[in-house]
Amino acid sequence: MTGNRLCWLDIRTAGEATAAIVEEAVHQGLDAVVASDPAAFAGLPPTLGKVLLLPGGELPDHLGEADTVVLPDPSPERAAHRAAQRAAHPGVRFGRYVEIVDAPSLAEACTAAREEEVAVLDFRDPTKIPLEIVLAAAAEAEGTIVTVAHDVTEAEILFGVLEVGSDGVLMAARSVGDATALRRAATGQHGEIPLVELEVTRTQHVGMGERACVDTCTYFGQDEGILVGSHSKGMVLCVSETHPLPYMPTRPFRVNAGAIHSYTVAADGRTHYLSELEAGSKVLAVNTKGQTRLVTVGRVKIETRPLISIDAVAPNGQMVNLILQDDWHVRVLGPDAVVLNSTELQPGDRILGHLPTADRHVGYPIEEFCREQ
Repeated sequence: MTGNRLCWLDIRTAGEATAAIVEEAVHQGLDAVVASDPAAFAGLPPTLGKVLLLPGGELPDHLGEADTVVLPDPSPERAAHRAAQRAAHPGVRFGRYVEIVDAPSLAEACTAAREEEVAVLDFRDPTKIPLEIVLAAAAEAEGTIVTVAHDVTEAEILFGVLEVGSDGVLMAARSVGDATALRRAATGQHGEIPLVELEVTRTQHVGMGERACVDTCTYFGQDEGILVGSHSKGMVLCVSETHPLPYMPTRPFRVNAGAIHSYTVAADGRTHYLSELEAGSKVLAVNTKGQTRLVTVGRVKIETRPLISIDAVAPNGQMVNLILQDDWHVRVLGPDAVVLNSTELQPGDRILGHLPTADRHVGYPIEEFCREQ
C-alpha cells in the first residue's frame, strides 16, 4: 500500500451540481474525480486525477483523459481481454472494483488488494473487520487501496482503520461542500502547528484552585503533550505523564494540563476551556517538532489543588501565562524535548509554546478587538 491519503470524489450522481462540485474539488486539491463517462473529464486540469469506474465491465472505445480505469472482478474470459486493454493503453492504470458481501467476495478483495495496481473496495456491511483483514493481507503490496465511504463520518473511520487506514477513500458527491468535508476527513488526524521558544520571566504561587487532568484514549510520546494557556493568543506545551516519577507509575495517556479556565486547542484551530472537555471530546496532541494529531478524551479529572502561575515572553514581545498545579511532578516541554519541572522553572529558562494569531469567540477564531490580561 502507499503512504498517501487519497481523496476520490464520485461525481456520477452529482447531477446539475456537477460543475460546482468539480470546481470545489480542484480548489480543495482532491486527488481525483470518478465518473462513468470519459466526457466528464473534458477540460479538467492535469492536477486532478480522472478515474473511470465501470461496474458493468464494458470498456468504451475511447478513454478520453482518464488516467485510471476500474472494472469489476474479471471472469476468465475477461482476463485475456484486460491484458489486451493494458497493452492498448500503456499510460493508464487498470484496477478492480470488488463489492464485499460475504466470505468469497472478501477473499476476492484480498486478492485484488495484493495483485492490482488499484483496488476499489465497497463493503456493504457496517463492520470494519473485513477491511482490517484486507489491509493485513495486503500489508506488503505496492498497489493502492481505495475504500468506498457512504458519508463523511465513515470516511473519517476508514482513514484510521489499523492506524494506517486505506490509502484512499471514494465518496459520492451529493452537494457542494462534500469535497471540503472529504479533504478535512483525510487531513484532520494529522498536521503541523508552529511552535516558538518562550523565555520564562516569573513564577508565582497563587493559592488554591481547580486544575484539570486530561486523560485521553491514546498513548502519548515522550516528546508530546497538549497546548494550554490562560490567554487565547499564547499557550505552553504541557508534557504528558510518560516520563518516570518517584512514588507513582507513569500514566502515558494523561496530561496534567492546568487550571480549569485555561484554553487548549482542538480540531480546526478551535479552542476549548479545560472545564468544557468531557468523554468523547477531541484535543490536539502536539510534539516538540510541531507535529499534531487529534486524540479523543476519555475522562477529565478536576480537583482542588495548590496552583503556580508561570509567565513567559515570546520573541515578538508577547506575554504568555500558564497556571498549573503547584507540584514538582507537573512538567512542561522545552527545546530539544527537554522535560522541565514546573516548580523549578526560573527566569531565563526556555519553554516551548504556540502563539495563535486570532482572538476567540466561543472558541472560534475571530478578527475583533479583544484584550486579555
